Amino acid sequence: MRIYFGPNSFSLLKKYDLKLEELVFLGRNIIRWISQFVIIPIFNLLDNFIDSYGLIILILTLIIKLALFPLTHKSFISQAKMRVMKPMVDEIAKKYPKQEDAMKKQQATMDLYKKAGVSPMGGCLPMLLQMPILFAMFRFFPTSIELRQQSFLWAKDLSTYDSILNLPFSIPMYGDHVSLFTLLMTASTIISTKISNPSGGQEQMPGMKTMMYMMPVMFMLILNNFSAGLTYYYFLANVITIVQTQFSRRFVSEADLLKKIEENKKKPVKKSKWQQRLDAAAKQSGYRVSKK
Repeated sequence: MRIYFGPNSFSLLKKYDLKLEELVFLGRNIIRWISQFVIIPIFNLLDNFIDSYGLIILILTLIIKLALFPLTHKSFISQAKMRVMKPMVDEIAKKYPKQEDAMKKQQATMDLYKKAGVSPMGGCLPMLLQMPILFAMFRFFPTSIELRQQSFLWAKDLSTYDSILNLPFSIPMYGDHVSLFTLLMTASTIISTKISNPSGGQEQMPGMKTMMYMMPVMFMLILNNFSAGLTYYYFLANVITIVQTQFSRRFVSEADLLKKIEENKKKPVKKSKWQQRLDAAAKQSGYRVSKK
């Protein structure tokens, strides 16, 4: 084969067994693996039974969000624990108000988390584990030839932006049009951020709350010119996240979490195996010195 003249379809190119599918850029390493072995097979399976690509994206989003719900629920519980512990952390801050006592305040706070059995990173790690899927979808939609010239609702072509208003001027980064799916994505992101991250947890990090609300605006500027299929997916993902958050809130009692934390604080702190080894080594070393 010297020339291939046909659609830039990953599945079609792979059938030639000449590594032509590598021409379709899906990201690198784990991001490409997720697209190749998870997203594309599910997308192709749905494509065999459903004619509307808007519905295919909806079902694909539901499958992904349901699979990730255990991580989302765990993140919500961690955030709830941090929320109920905030008065305790504030008491430590009042105890060490001076700048020179910052290390003592930090150490006392970490000791409190350790006694309570709460990890400050517990809400972040589950979200970080979802990032590869987020980036995989970011690469998948712009390269999907299947979406070309496929309409859904007001979007005439899911492979490009869905302009509902052409501007007489061009805004830097944003462009000369208004994409409705991008606006819906931005609004749903702000609502999801507001619901998932109460303001009380942001007072310890000045500027963090502002940054969390500035990020959706930055993504609105960047993604306004991207595929409508991509921004439609992000909008759906945000809506489902809001529903899942409300579901978790309904079945997670902050009063029960606080009671559990108070019980954990009364228990002796269990040392990790690594700490036990260090203590044993220190004792052994002290024994040898005293014996000499």
